[in-house]
Amino acid sequence: MASGTAVSRLLGFLRAMALAAAVGATGQAADAFSVANKLPNVLYMLLAGGVLNAILVPQVVRAYKRNAGQEYVDRLLSFGFALLAGLSLVLTLAAPLLVRVYADPASDAQITLATTFAYWCVPQLFFYGAYALLGQVLNARQSFGPYMWAPVVNNVVSIVGFGAFIAVFGGGVTAAADWDAGRIALLAGTATAGVVAQALVLVPFLRRAGVSYRWRWGLRGSGLSRAGTVATWTFIGLAIGQLGYVVVSRVASAAPGAADEAQAHIAGNAAYDYAFTLFMLPHSLVTVSLATALFTRLSAQAHDVDTAGVRSTLSSGLRVVGLFTIIAAAGLVVLAQPVTRLVLPSQPQGSVDAVAGVVVAMAVGLPAFGAWSMCQRVYYAYEDARAMVPIQVAMAVVVAGGALLSQAVLPSSAWVAGAGVSMSVSYVLGAVAAMVSLRRRLGDVDARAVVRTHARATLAGLAAAAVGVGALLLMERWGPDGLPGAVLQCVAVGGAMGLTYLGGLRLMRVRELDLLLGPLLRRLRGRRGSDRPV
Repeated sequence: MASGTAVSRLLGFLRAMALAAAVGATGQAADAFSVANKLPNVLYMLLAGGVLNAILVPQVVRAYKRNAGQEYVDRLLSFGFALLAGLSLVLTLAAPLLVRVYADPASDAQITLATTFAYWCVPQLFFYGAYALLGQVLNARQSFGPYMWAPVVNNVVSIVGFGAFIAVFGGGVTAAADWDAGRIALLAGTATAGVVAQALVLVPFLRRAGVSYRWRWGLRGSGLSRAGTVATWTFIGLAIGQLGYVVVSRVASAAPGAADEAQAHIAGNAAYDYAFTLFMLPHSLVTVSLATALFTRLSAQAHDVDTAGVRSTLSSGLRVVGLFTIIAAAGLVVLAQPVTRLVLPSQPQGSVDAVAGVVVAMAVGLPAFGAWSMCQRVYYAYEDARAMVPIQVAMAVVVAGGALLSQAVLPSSAWVAGAGVSMSVSYVLGAVAAMVSLRRRLGDVDARAVVRTHARATLAGLAAAAVGVGALLLMERWGPDGLPGAVLQCVAVGGAMGLTYLGGLRLMRVRELDLLLGPLLRRLRGRRGSDRPV
């Protein structure tokens, strides 16, 4: 799973590079496309993604333990496809209103361009939802690989399409008024085609996993009422979270227009997206992969009333995820500039600086974000999304309040970074509150072992960060500049930090390191063994 995610994220960086070369990382066109292409992702997460994650795996795991399991899954999928189709149609027609909700730019031309992009991009919602529906059914059947590898197809289609855009129209057209129908259709059409391919590629894997889907309509007697209750509370929680994000999006879209004319490169929605892509890389590689695999186990343990099993699975997940996210956060903070330069090789230094500042603000919250994500899976395994709502309210208040406070007291160049800090604070709040809540449900969350592992990993991470800062300063002084320098800095400084971190963990005898590296080491040993002569 992690290998599929790694390839996908690597291609995602190439996709981001191609997109930046086409429309830039700051400016009217980049921010307009960012808002439009973000809408289906936000809507999917709000209306489908979280709801599907909350109900599908537990429901499918339970269904296949019953004799009528496949019929139940058929009805669930049929209802999901119909709901997605209706929502996609309604929300596509509502594109102008959605753009106004999430954007607050000073330019009418930018609003018009974002709205036109949105008409192309919002239909992605149906295919994102179909990808989630089919992928979660595969996950529940213990077939994890296709779901993690499918985004590779999306990225390949996007890279080819964005490359074609650059070949036909060139890059660097940042003014919204300069975009014509051909440019809009090729750029936005490519983005949507990639999502379509991502969903359709999962279809052949269903039969391999033993899922023979057929359309079945009708919910009466299907037992979906419990799933509907879970979905309702999940939707409420996600909607509350999105209110906080709406504030962040509007603050980000207003930042460039509030800047002085002398400030050409101000972080806006596009800069936020690039920073969030970097932030999500380590989370996707380990946290999402591990949490997805453990979710099936948690759902089965919750169904069997195996409280000790849930407690053990949560504890091991939190400790292993923490080991990775702590060093990943340290690496992103230290290497924010060179990593951003790798993603935006064609962009001026001002754009790189703008994105790198947001990366640092987000990265400090990465360990807490991983812990919060693991805790969410426990709530979903128990089909108790309602218990998360108070926590999500508090997190949304912190995000919205922090973004508005940044807008009130900071220069416009720092508004998006301030919003990133507020997000990091909200993750800390969410993780701590969830652990306290789950302790009441489970009797214990093995907090002592979790805190001990995180404390040791933090000490090793701080040592690694100190080594990284020193090595980076030396390389900036004596090494090459530009893209070659960024590559060398990431490899050399990142390598030094990784070795320091591993050495620190070994010195402190952190046994969870074996849980994190064990699968990789076993695979490498097996590969070497297979190469030996018989």
